[in-house]
Formats: sequence, C-alpha cells, structure tokens
Amino acid sequence: MNFQPLGKRVLVQRLEEATKTASGIIIPDNAKEKPSQGTVVAVSTEVENVSTGDTVVFGKYAGNELTLDGKAYLVIETDDLLGIIK
Repeated sequence: MNFQPLGKRVLVQRLEEATKTASGIIIPDNAKEKPSQGTVVAVSTEVENVSTGDTVVFGKYAGNELTLDGKAYLVIETDDLLGIIK
C-alpha cells in the first residue's frame, strides 16, 4: 500500500469489534456497531500530534471510507479525532 494523506488528515484502520459479550453471548453481524477506535496507518506531513501506530478514538460518523489492497480504511481529518489511547 502506498498512500499519503494530504492536508491535516490521517489514514486509520478500524479495530475489530468483539464478536462475543463478556457473558459468552455471540453478537450477530447485523447487530454490531462499527468501532470508534483505530490504528493510524499513515500520517500527512502537516500533522504534528499523531504518529503512525497510535491508537486513536474518533466520532461515529467521522472520515471517509476507502479500500486499498482489499482492506477497509478511513481517511480522517485531525479535527475529527477525539484523542489518542496510550
């Protein structure tokens, strides 16, 4: 994959949502919500506070979906990022 975000944007791959609850109940695919956490894969040259490999939290409807090499990613502006999980 060779993708460089422009402006103040980052490329994020969503973290996988759990398929079971803590009590062992299996959650069907149609009942799952998209996770609001992901790992930063690529960063624009204009971004200062976020780096590749950071786990970030973003809004439910943030970013634009993009498919590269058969994998789903989000291109998110840094203003839409809520925080970094350390």
